[in-house]
Amino acid sequence: MLNNPMTDSQPFTVRMRSRGQVTIPRKLRDTLSIEDGDMLTFVQMGEGVFLMPRQPRTYELSNQITDMMDEKGITLADLLEDLPKIREEILQERKSAA
Repeated sequence: MLNNPMTDSQPFTVRMRSRGQVTIPRKLRDTLSIEDGDMLTFVQMGEGVFLMPRQPRTYELSNQITDMMDEKGITLADLLEDLPKIREEILQERKSAA
């Protein structure tokens, strides 16, 4: 069973090699299912760096949702108008499932 990187975090110290190369420790590669040839994404956060094993899809997915809304003629205001009703429906579903 894989570890949960959100709860099993621990620091790893690595050395910068020539040409900017670092080795990702085996435990991290196994936990995150990083394999030879995988693309990684570095994101600068202030003075630190966040490394992700794949390109986040947030931007791509938000564009797809926007395109679908445009095709259907739905605005953000339309979605927000129904939000309280949808929240209530979800709450009722959860209560009846419990």
